Amino acid sequence: MRVLARRLATSAIAVAVAVTTFASPASAATNPFTAAQACNNDFQGSWASVSDGHRSITAPDGTKVGDVYLMYNGATGDNCVVTLKRVAVGSYTGVAASVRVEGESWVEQSGSYKYYAAKKRSAVDRCVMYAGDVLYGTSWQSAGRYTWGNCG
Repeated sequence: MRVLARRLATSAIAVAVAVTTFASPASAATNPFTAAQACNNDFQGSWASVSDGHRSITAPDGTKVGDVYLMYNGATGDNCVVTLKRVAVGSYTGVAASVRVEGESWVEQSGSYKYYAAKKRSAVDRCVMYAGDVLYGTSWQSAGRYTWGNCG
């Protein structure tokens, strides 16, 4: 009888470990940068959030893979677009940040980065559009504002 009880207890422990191991969601690393920190890291200066300056980047399966932000430096009149990764944080994977200034073409910073991509552009007295992309699996996921805004 004790052998049977020991086998049942061992089986119960094995099942509990398997359920805990396979049923718990994978913990994802948190991006250590904010949008302002990323802009400051790459371009120096003081960066502030702007109205309508954030979009979440979500994959078709519902996974939030990143965030794209439009930031502004009042001292220089520069805009900074930064795409912060939410997946594969700390690993080199595809990420891009794009900005278009009224009267100009889109410009982009893209490549394999650990945490973010950022692009700066001057837009004194002009409006801007912005976009961000994150490689998720084998597909690029995108979000942005494709209408003119943040004019000035």
